[in-house]
Amino acid sequence: MSETRRPGDWPRATDAEFGPPLAGDYRAAPEDFVVEEVLGFAPEGHGEHLWLWIEKRGLTTLDAVRHVARECQVSPRAVGYSGMKDRIAVTRQWLSVQLPGQPAPDNLAERLAACGVRVLEQARHPRKLKRGVHRANRFTLRITGAAVNAQLEARWAWLCRHGVPNLFGPQRFGPEGRNLARARAVLDRGWRKRDDKEGMLLSAARSYLFNELLAMRLADGSWQRLLTGDVAILDGSASQFVVEALDAELAERAERLDLHPSGVLWGVGNSMAGGEAVRFEQTLSERHAALCQGLERAGVRMARRALRMRLDQPQLEVTADVARLGFHLPRGGFATAVLRELLDHPTLTSFAQRTTPGHEPG
Repeated sequence: MSETRRPGDWPRATDAEFGPPLAGDYRAAPEDFVVEEVLGFAPEGHGEHLWLWIEKRGLTTLDAVRHVARECQVSPRAVGYSGMKDRIAVTRQWLSVQLPGQPAPDNLAERLAACGVRVLEQARHPRKLKRGVHRANRFTLRITGAAVNAQLEARWAWLCRHGVPNLFGPQRFGPEGRNLARARAVLDRGWRKRDDKEGMLLSAARSYLFNELLAMRLADGSWQRLLTGDVAILDGSASQFVVEALDAELAERAERLDLHPSGVLWGVGNSMAGGEAVRFEQTLSERHAALCQGLERAGVRMARRALRMRLDQPQLEVTADVARLGFHLPRGGFATAVLRELLDHPTLTSFAQRTTPGHEPG
């Protein structure tokens, strides 16, 4: 079967209940999209790595890394970060910089402030900050437009009750989907690291395949319930197990968002899925044979990702035609996946993006 679905055309979970959402706007200014990293632990207060709790706006995480490296006179490779944060937003996150036996440079905070990076806190730690070690991200968003109506509150309550499809956001695929188009070309001729040093193209291909599988589960209504053979993921953790036999207890745990069905991040290895659940992966491999086989040849390891994410500590305030949302998402979750369920906006279903290609809440 040919690969025909245009990225961004994936279905919404709330449309069956409420119909398509009305038009709205978000991120008209950086202050409308605030992201704060929730690390889950604190620096120990000693060690060769200086950790910086920073606030930035109008900069990508890699921009901030380069500024810190320059002001500390180290290689960017000596600077660590846990997640990538958006450019058009106000974001707070930790960076680390290796300074063995050295104090922090004089006036570091002032010099970084001149570059648009505000240092809120400094602390020492024995180790470099590694990718993906933070626990969650806290989002505070402002939306406006026709979508801010009585139905918005009903949609929000539905998402709080049932969860949000854990789609990779359109920013993963680049403006006009160019990351995905490049990934297809690179995988067709054989992936080489020199063509994709940061692995961005591999990530775009795997993300597209995951979204395709999730779209199938959305279409048949099984995205929020466990099937026999599903690999279930415990909410808020990496713990997973195969559902050999579905019983009332497991179904109830899925109902209260304690367990989530998962989908495959394609690569080499055993997906673990079986029973009813494996048919979605079989269909995926048939529909997208070139991408699947290209990822296998590239040697990327197969992994799992929850099909659904829970809105933790949700808040909604509506005044006139403005809505303010607050919620935690697990690391790797996209706030745009939440927003596309609440409002219609070109950047949520296409690639006319406001964000820098390849950058997303991490």
